[in-house]
Amino acid sequence: MSNLSQDAMQQLFSDARTHSHWQPRSIEDSLLQALYEQAKWGPTSMNCQPMRLVFVKSPEAKEKLKQALAPGNVDKTMNAPVTVIVATDMTFYEGMPRLFPANANARDMFANNTALAEATALRNATLQGGYLILAARALGLDCGPMSGFNADLVNDLFFAGTAIKANFLINLGYGLSDKVYPRGPRYDFDEVCTIT
Repeated sequence: MSNLSQDAMQQLFSDARTHSHWQPRSIEDSLLQALYEQAKWGPTSMNCQPMRLVFVKSPEAKEKLKQALAPGNVDKTMNAPVTVIVATDMTFYEGMPRLFPANANARDMFANNTALAEATALRNATLQGGYLILAARALGLDCGPMSGFNADLVNDLFFAGTAIKANFLINLGYGLSDKVYPRGPRYDFDEVCTIT
């Protein structure tokens, strides 16, 4: 495996920004499908894949989501071409016989241990949401991830009667780069990392 070019690394990491203001450009459904097709390959523990996605795109779905948004997130979400509800299937283990056939006991290991299942589901769905952000950036989209929303209301509005729970939101589109906030500082390696 070879290194990505510096330009590619900058697109994914150092030049990429969190966006709140959007160009009036739509996102085709085919691009959303391509986005998932890239993000799905990121690793999860025991290939459990608990992330579930709702691409909120239609005016009707946007209005429904609007009810659950914190006031500071309303305008940027209503103006984004697409908002992704990154959610977690708390009964992800039902798919383990298909997804991880190497371990015949994988389903029961989680089904019989609620604490392990919940921790595994949340950890891995969040990890997959990170892959989704990188895949979106790789495909030329800008992202605005958010946690300012009423998760219980989103669950009622979009996942009623299921074991799927909202984790976080990502606005997707083509950002207005002249309207991003100044870049926030980052910790240096020696401040947060240890090599032992």
